[in-house]
Amino acid sequence: MTKVAFVTGAGQGIGEAIAKRLADDGFKVAVVGRTLTKVARVAEEINTKHADAALAISVDVTKRDEVFAAVKQTADAFGDLTVVINNAGVAPTTPILEVDEDTIKWTFETNVNGTIWGIQAATETFKALGHGGKIINATSQAGVEGNAELSVYGATKFAIRGITQTTAKELAPLGITVNAFAPGIVKTPMMYDVAHNVGKNAGKDDDWGMAQFSDGIALGRVSEPEDVANAVGFLAGSDSNYITGQTLIVDGGMVFH
Repeated sequence: MTKVAFVTGAGQGIGEAIAKRLADDGFKVAVVGRTLTKVARVAEEINTKHADAALAISVDVTKRDEVFAAVKQTADAFGDLTVVINNAGVAPTTPILEVDEDTIKWTFETNVNGTIWGIQAATETFKALGHGGKIINATSQAGVEGNAELSVYGATKFAIRGITQTTAKELAPLGITVNAFAPGIVKTPMMYDVAHNVGKNAGKDDDWGMAQFSDGIALGRVSEPEDVANAVGFLAGSDSNYITGQTLIVDGGMVFH
């Protein structure tokens, strides 16, 4: 069986690292994101190293039809599909008293709805191909333990953990495993934006904002995107075949449950 992965939010940060790691592991990879120029760059870099291993697809994960079409396009292009990684997400930093309807709508449509559409599209395609597969969802350390000023983001990430558990039970009879990964503080454009906004809200600088999240990491350093991609590589590979419904925390030792 050809190993084929579909990775959303793959134009930068964690998603980019995941796509490149899976290509190194022998996967064909659909590099999926809202901005075509970003995913095209990642796909080109993968194809330079691994000929014809990557396909760039522009998708807005809030649009169910677009997600379904992209998953089908991936299976048609590579002749199979074995792993779907619902990584795309947004992270507003909003004190609870300032949360408005637009913030809730935007965050839930991207993080929660986008994950559900990915699960549905993956399942439909796995069934059409006549085999099971792996679905891997992006939650967060903020979906395991609450963080101040991340009530909306955290709510979506707690929701994704719940969706991971329920769908793992629903889809197990089809030979589909569903797991999640929970990054901590990762050096990504999104995390730098979060740190900047938290600092600005408190009248402090970016370093202060980052310290609100990075202080107390047992291993003493902020994560590289590749640290997270290594864990996702495990979840995407055969060594995790007997694991489902679980959230793998990749935070350097921030929360212990």
